[in-house]
Amino acid sequence: MGRYDTDAMNMKTLKSQKATARNAAKGYWSNGRFVKPEEIALEEVGPPSKTQLKAEADEKQALGEALLTLRADLMARLDLPDKLLTAIAEAKKITNFEGKRRQMQFIGKLMRPLEVTPIREAIDEQANGSAQLTLQLHLAEQWRDKLVADDEALSAWLVEYPATDSQQLRALIRQARKDAKPEKPGEAPRHAKSYREIFQLVKETMKARQTQADQAAQDAPAADDSDPEDEPV
Repeated sequence: MGRYDTDAMNMKTLKSQKATARNAAKGYWSNGRFVKPEEIALEEVGPPSKTQLKAEADEKQALGEALLTLRADLMARLDLPDKLLTAIAEAKKITNFEGKRRQMQFIGKLMRPLEVTPIREAIDEQANGSAQLTLQLHLAEQWRDKLVADDEALSAWLVEYPATDSQQLRALIRQARKDAKPEKPGEAPRHAKSYREIFQLVKETMKARQTQADQAAQDAPAADDSDPEDEPV
């Protein structure tokens, strides 16, 4: 066998070894079944450690304690098991420290099989407000500042919200502009009571219209999806 043939055979063997290595990296055969890479990853990760399980249990215990002070509307949205709701109601009545501690442990135990993401979101909403509420407050602040700064903003507001008491709003705007004038040159504008009252008026007006829109949507009859051809003549 010549040198050229030997080199070709060595090259073929090297390619075969590389292919085998690539295939091994992608998976392997076990008991007649090919084990996929993602299954290998799961095997490598393994079950959660005692530390992870303890951390999850502690979080659910803390969330369970937070449920004791959660608003009724947010609690109803969670659709929690009756047994947990009863345990929470009982915990609110207990004043004894040791009895309360045991009851909270029981609540933590009931929390273990539950998905905690909705519970965490409800608690966060109570603490920080919903995104919708935050947006409404920002809009009310923007309208207040525009109304105080620009006469045209008042016309735009009355077109958008015609039910507004225009005389009251005009009086508040005039007073807010008067209050904002600094007493001494170079001082920052002041925001007195009238400025805050404009914000409250704007916020309540926007809220009232949103409530009316929501109520109208609830009272609207459901769309009839039936085919007229299917109705009896």
